[in-house]
Amino acid sequence: MLKKLLMTVSLSLMAALAWAEEYRAGEHYYELPYPVKTVDAGKVEVTEAFGYLCPHCNTFEPLLEKWRKQQADDVAFVGLPVVFGRSWEPLARAYYVAELTDTVEASHQAMFNAIHLQRQRFTGPDALAKFYAPLGIEPDQFHKLYDSFAVNMKLKQGDSKLRGYEITGVPAMVVNGKYRVTAQSAGGHKAMLDVVDYLVEKERNQP
Repeated sequence: MLKKLLMTVSLSLMAALAWAEEYRAGEHYYELPYPVKTVDAGKVEVTEAFGYLCPHCNTFEPLLEKWRKQQADDVAFVGLPVVFGRSWEPLARAYYVAELTDTVEASHQAMFNAIHLQRQRFTGPDALAKFYAPLGIEPDQFHKLYDSFAVNMKLKQGDSKLRGYEITGVPAMVVNGKYRVTAQSAGGHKAMLDVVDYLVEKERNQP
């Protein structure tokens, strides 16, 4: 019985070591030179940097949504919209409006679908307010929040975090403000989430 137990433990340890060896810093993920402070030190924070205009983010979103639903309570997920140009900012503002009104769940995938399937183009707050109205945000409320101090502050903080994360392309994921993972480094979108899982477990086991 003891021999069987020791063998089981040994096999589990070998499997864990093999998994650890599979993902290497500088190859499958990047260790940030200056860690970025997380919101809740009691949880493992996983941040996705994304852009609604990005076709790769659109492809990645269904995989990410499935992954999110499988996470334990000690994992805190954060969405972080990037602003790579003037046309990206209205969509980032819209995401933050949805976040402030607790309507991200209802609007996030819908926004990707509108842009990449229905080929809609949102050039400003009026078009965005009209889109978000049936998703739970009244137009007056949307306009009020769109240029609000709260949204401006979220944009400013988001930009600071993106620079700290050294984000140059999306989608990208950051684990606990320490490790950046991209599809290029991991070897694809599914592999990206596998590397994130490894890093989440790595952070859980930190003393």
